[in-house]
Amino acid sequence: MPSTRKRTTKDGQEYFEIRVSMGRGKTYLSRRWYVPAGWSKKAIDRELAKQAAEFERQCKAGEVVSRKEKRQQEAQEAAEAAKIKTVRQYSERIFMPAKTVTMSENSRASFQSALNTWIYPAIGDKPMPDVSPADLSALLLDIQAQGRAHSTVIKSYTVLHTLFKMAYLADMIHRNPMDKVVRPVPRKDEIRETEAQALTLEELRAVLEALEAEPLKWRALVHLLIDTGIRRGECCGLKWEDVDLDAQEVTIRRNLCYTPQKGIYLDTPKSGKVRVVDIGEETAALLEDLRGQSKGEFVFTQENGEPMHPQSPTRYLKKLSGKCGVPDLHPHKLRHTFASIAITAGADVASVSEALGHSDKAVTLRMYTHADAESRKRAAQIFRDAIKKSGEDPQQNEKKTGQDV
Repeated sequence: MPSTRKRTTKDGQEYFEIRVSMGRGKTYLSRRWYVPAGWSKKAIDRELAKQAAEFERQCKAGEVVSRKEKRQQEAQEAAEAAKIKTVRQYSERIFMPAKTVTMSENSRASFQSALNTWIYPAIGDKPMPDVSPADLSALLLDIQAQGRAHSTVIKSYTVLHTLFKMAYLADMIHRNPMDKVVRPVPRKDEIRETEAQALTLEELRAVLEALEAEPLKWRALVHLLIDTGIRRGECCGLKWEDVDLDAQEVTIRRNLCYTPQKGIYLDTPKSGKVRVVDIGEETAALLEDLRGQSKGEFVFTQENGEPMHPQSPTRYLKKLSGKCGVPDLHPHKLRHTFASIAITAGADVASVSEALGHSDKAVTLRMYTHADAESRKRAAQIFRDAIKKSGEDPQQNEKKTGQDV
């Protein structure tokens, strides 16, 4: 039962001190309740009883602690924080638990892989304050020196940038060493490979011709990838309820993902937004035939009716690559081809960006607006035609000017 007693501050303001005993040998807990001006004794007594009952409930529930206990808690937290000294300790106890709350399972697994494979072996046991920009630059250069893909280097750079920024903002370190680390650029051979990502029209025709002899499921799937530029996980995550063959539209609502830790699972599209994409007549006809053989709610399934593994399209296209003579065929190359051909043929970037599901059309511009030889010639000719038109028949223009005067 809480006790109350009336008190007055040095400046004459009245308040009641509410005390709750926490048992023999323990410090009691107290709280002040200031009396509002003009209240009657009856109103004060009624409100004081409510305040005392609520304070007692909070104390019993452990929601209120004494100053001594608070100091002990703070000391314990400081002691725990002091134990976190190395990059690995900070990452495992603070960084990754915090990131897991805000990122998808696929991203979490990607971050963890970069940490385990590259970051921990190089600087995992190094104290956080001792990590220098030179250490981090050397780590990234070492990954490049081993011939790893540029995307692998950038992933490690992103993880390091995020980790040290979080540590700096939390006052774990007094400076952020990543502020002085330059973002890695691709090797020269990687730049050439990037420029050749999209298929040529001849290669695309060879793929479509080879598909004619393939099973219906794969013909429909590859046509859909080519026709829309959607991601492989979005394709594998399609359900028949998302397909409107009359309108020739497909709604992208989910993304089928896989990680070794979690297995196959459904997630939202990468942009987090539902979008509608158009399909052509041939793709619609293939999907209609496939629906007649459907074994479940998903469009593309395994023999048991379960959704297709999201890595299956990659494995299939690798086999198809040998049959059609087009090297390095994979889902992202078809996505890249859709965007490149559409933009080269004159489609506006905003519409292509919407179809691809990019959150920002700047991403589309950065990734897909490398023009081929034909489009470069066309752009140059448009420029020359514009110049020619503006300076056309200068003598005739002078005559017109004289007449007007």
